[in-house]
Amino acid sequence: MEIPYRHSENIKINQHTKDPDGRRIDDFRVAVVVVPDAPRKPHWERLAYADVLKSRYQRRKRRDKHTRQLLTDLPNATGTRVILQTAEPDSSSFELLSSARKIATELRAQDPAAVLLHIVGFDRPTATRLTETLTAAILAAVCPMPSYKSETDKPAALKRIEIYGLEQPADLAQVQAESIGNHLTRWLSALPANELTPAIYREFVGQLAADEGWKMDFLDTRALARRKAGAFLAVAQASPVDDAGIVHLRYRPGGRGGKRLALVGKGICFDTGGVNVKPARYMNGMHEDMQGSAVALGTLLALTRLGIEHPVDCWLALAQNHIGSKAYKPNDVIKASNGTSIEVIHTDAEGRMVLADTLALACKEKPKLLIDYATLTGACIYSLSSRYSGVFSNRDALHVPLTTAGRDSGERVWPFPLDKDFDDDLKSTLADTKQCTLDGEADHILAARFLNRFVDDHINWVHVDLAASNRKGGLGHIPTDTTGFGVRYTLNLLLQQGVLEQSWN
Repeated sequence: MEIPYRHSENIKINQHTKDPDGRRIDDFRVAVVVVPDAPRKPHWERLAYADVLKSRYQRRKRRDKHTRQLLTDLPNATGTRVILQTAEPDSSSFELLSSARKIATELRAQDPAAVLLHIVGFDRPTATRLTETLTAAILAAVCPMPSYKSETDKPAALKRIEIYGLEQPADLAQVQAESIGNHLTRWLSALPANELTPAIYREFVGQLAADEGWKMDFLDTRALARRKAGAFLAVAQASPVDDAGIVHLRYRPGGRGGKRLALVGKGICFDTGGVNVKPARYMNGMHEDMQGSAVALGTLLALTRLGIEHPVDCWLALAQNHIGSKAYKPNDVIKASNGTSIEVIHTDAEGRMVLADTLALACKEKPKLLIDYATLTGACIYSLSSRYSGVFSNRDALHVPLTTAGRDSGERVWPFPLDKDFDDDLKSTLADTKQCTLDGEADHILAARFLNRFVDDHINWVHVDLAASNRKGGLGHIPTDTTGFGVRYTLNLLLQQGVLEQSWN
């Protein structure tokens, strides 16, 4: 399977500390100009074709006082399309990214081979933020997505981004790494289930691991049986093809030690609901139930590109939740690899089952921080909509950096409680715990409490319930319904908030 996840790496980005003159603008079919809200004379004077742009913008403003954007063609031989955007310095990251997505959508429609960005009238930190958000949005917009149409769209022509007007060039390494990781996540998540079975997925990951220098192990069903991973195996047992298993990837930066990070992802390549079969409305789109694994994999790729100095283990729980005579059933009692007995209540709560054993195995490597990602519960979407994702942690002190990372990255999250008394709802007369309840009340919290049983107390743990994994029309800077939410967030959590470096006990 060929995935063009390196597409954005082929786009050259050049930065200039001067303003472009008219002759430079004439070389481009598309130019993006960003100025402060209510631009003043000094701002206009820095723009090429200032008289034309100022008069047209003011005319547009008189027609609509709330307008923030002007689309116009310059009276030059190229007919340069200018996207003039105003921005407020105190805008949130999400607002800036959302605005940048609209700009990038217009740019993609023009499909230029090169684009000029001119940022005028902002202090250095704000100019850097604008540069980062615009670059992220443009790279996201031009990344190809899977298509099986007989007449496919041609790839984006963009090969070069020229950025002007900065006091000092911005460091865009994290933006570029995030772009490649997010693209990989979105591409994998959008593939139809017949094109991304656990076997195909494993084969692709194996090739990626060879390319990136990761060590890879695969625990198939026989290996998992030896480890008594009954929770995972219960979900996989109805599959007509024995291709389920857990992928374990190891990134080791030049053999150096350091605080170990573990990334765990739910990789249910298709979810029928099992014996408790989903109705059509809710089964549609279940090829994306593996998006947690894609986020973990995309994050590992981005961290590798950045050369993070900490060792990283990435665990992908790959399976399908099938219907059949061998399928696990409500009221079955199974035992997970850490010895916990589980009474099955609803077979559509399969994600927490495969994660249970995967988390327990990941804990054996003794990471300092463990983050898992899963499209786990509808309850989280009901609570937050698809604008936010939910986060849980066994360390209350982590709630502040978890929320801050969401605000700063523009991939917004909200923390939920993880109090012990929620376990009362999961008490079973037959086993150590129920897998879930049939009441539906606070299922996202109950799911997190269930998963907490499989995480060692001494390990800092974050659970991300990916309510924002798919949003019609896109989210933030991402233009596709499949958002790849989580890669950008995790990079901020690790690199800007420094959660791996600190003690949270």
